Amino acid sequence: MIPFFLAHKQRNKFEVIVVDGGSKDDSLQVAQNLGVQVLQSKERSRACQMNLGANRASGEILYFVHADTRVLPSFFTDITKTVDSGVPSGCFAYSFDSESRLLKVNSWFTQFNGLLSGGGDQTLFVKRDVFEALGGFDESYCIMEDFEFVRRLKKKYRFHVIPKKITVSARKYKSNSWIRVQLVNLLMIVLFHYKISPIRLKFLYSRLLVYR
Repeated sequence: MIPFFLAHKQRNKFEVIVVDGGSKDDSLQVAQNLGVQVLQSKERSRACQMNLGANRASGEILYFVHADTRVLPSFFTDITKTVDSGVPSGCFAYSFDSESRLLKVNSWFTQFNGLLSGGGDQTLFVKRDVFEALGGFDESYCIMEDFEFVRRLKKKYRFHVIPKKITVSARKYKSNSWIRVQLVNLLMIVLFHYKISPIRLKFLYSRLLVYR
């Protein structure tokens, strides 16, 4: 399940759209009980789910948030302030819900706008007209769709990393060793750079890491 926070700059409010990709727990019911708009995607694919949410949204700024990420209470103000400054897109730095020193090192690097910035854990905000001009997320990507989109985005538009830190689940690191996750992430980035097919990348990723 992937929630979307979509800002309405003109009306000084935002709407929340949750797009479910076939969850088997009670998260869908929880979202419905909270009164937010809930959509069900026929495809269990983040790219498809995010495009579906964006198409249904009515705001001029789109904010994509994965379900295992907690946004800041100030996210609306932070994003609209950045967009008002002339920057149409960006993300946040993040920290993990863990006291691990190694993960604190990881999170320190997320404040910089470098080659690896813009991954899904950092969330992503983008003006609607920019998102549509780029054709949205490439639905042929069943993994690393965020990196692929941001790579295209940065070629034409300004991108800013807001240094305030959102909170990301450390579940992946708790289920695997820190070094294992680092090596697998590095492998995915290298193979992505060499244009290995997304299906092959997802196959390798699912074989190399476990989730509990």
